[in-house]
Amino acid sequence: MALYESQIKTLPRIGRGKVRDIYAVGIDKMLIVTSDRLSAFDVVMSDPIPHKGRVLNEMASFWFERLGHIVPNQLTGIDPESVVAEEERPQVRGRSMVVKKLKPLPIEAVVRGYIIGSGWKDYQKTGKICGIELPPGLQQAQKLPEPIFTPATKAQSGHDENISYADVEELIGKALAAKVREVSIRLYKEASDYAAQKGIIIADTKFEFGLGPSGEPVLIDEVLTADSSRFWPKDSYKVGISPPSYDKQYVRDYLETLEWNKEPPAPKLPEDVISRTSEKYREALQKLTGRTLS
Repeated sequence: MALYESQIKTLPRIGRGKVRDIYAVGIDKMLIVTSDRLSAFDVVMSDPIPHKGRVLNEMASFWFERLGHIVPNQLTGIDPESVVAEEERPQVRGRSMVVKKLKPLPIEAVVRGYIIGSGWKDYQKTGKICGIELPPGLQQAQKLPEPIFTPATKAQSGHDENISYADVEELIGKALAAKVREVSIRLYKEASDYAAQKGIIIADTKFEFGLGPSGEPVLIDEVLTADSSRFWPKDSYKVGISPPSYDKQYVRDYLETLEWNKEPPAPKLPEDVISRTSEKYREALQKLTGRTLS
């Protein structure tokens, strides 16, 4: 059963993102419910993708656990079903986390290991990404000599905008900027080394951080999911072309065939596009973690 929007009446709802519904649990914790909504071109589709929210939640849980030795994270260990009424438990089961309520840093910590997407466009124009000089002659989807930190601003609506590292230092201070960059690259390297053994390339990803009690960065939001990262199957990867990915590619490809201006309302999605997209999310989960949805 797909969940397009949660309806938890026993907790105050404090936010609704493109995919997640957020509720207050007391004064210092939150319940995050990952729905089956999908956004493409920054527009939320009117059709849910079955199992998507559970896949994202399971994948994020896996990475929070696996990478917990690198940086503290938002998890509390509280069972989400214990903070809602009995009749609301099916809405949160397998797709929710109870997390610490922290002040988020005003940046997206983006790490790129391969040159693709907006980074490829920037490089073609300037030979740089976010002001970082790169070797000449790189091809689309080529692996970079070393992963690079290419931060962005967190836009409330519309596309996030790439910013320079100097901008990050101005926004959050030099010491914290250096720590966030170091931690982000370390998280990416460890995760991509692991994923490569499972037949998946993590081309790029974005992390979000909040401030802990002592001012240290704490990993929040989602982490290394098919929504926040570009996952490519290793066996079909080729330099010079945009590889297929384990995410909403089927939806994007379908939408590109329509005469749609990429503004709300979103067009209806055909059943085969919905089912293939759902399949891809579940395949990524199984390949990366060995876990399947029960």
